[in-house]
Amino acid sequence: MVKLFDEIPYLENDRIVLKRLEDTDAGSLEKFVKSQEVYLYLPTYLIEQQHDAHTVIRMLYDDCMKAKDSLILGIFLKDGMQFCGLAEFYDFNDRIHKTCIGYRLAKEFWGRGIASEVVKLMVDYLYNETDIEIITASTIVENGASEHVLEKNGFLKSAGEVPEDWGYDDPTIANIWFV
Repeated sequence: MVKLFDEIPYLENDRIVLKRLEDTDAGSLEKFVKSQEVYLYLPTYLIEQQHDAHTVIRMLYDDCMKAKDSLILGIFLKDGMQFCGLAEFYDFNDRIHKTCIGYRLAKEFWGRGIASEVVKLMVDYLYNETDIEIITASTIVENGASEHVLEKNGFLKSAGEVPEDWGYDDPTIANIWFV
């Protein structure tokens, strides 16, 4: 068993790969981050929104990994290694072996089953290869598609319509899930 944040995992199934972003992915990341539809309801303090893509990629695997704040992997279709989005482990608590997961996909990949595969890969990795025992996720109330993805992967809603600090002036109303 490894501890989350001790390594950068490479996760794959027959169709997708979750892996470290490389500097060569900066153009795809930059285009992705500019999508208002993808980022409409996401926290304002996401690192990839605050800097140029090359700086973000360096920071993800230096500052964020060292601080154990966030571990972000690129989501790629195996066929052609096409960039689809980001998968994230965050809100890590080593003392109680807990982390949260999240993902964001480019709009052209919505509704294709990729999100469900990403969540399954992340959960399998956490439970089978790390010492994580508690996995949670948060969704905004209006995001029924992400709720369906979590339900499909065995998550249960543990709290509904809870105010959370996502960096906006007012709290974001979210549902909290665990598996």
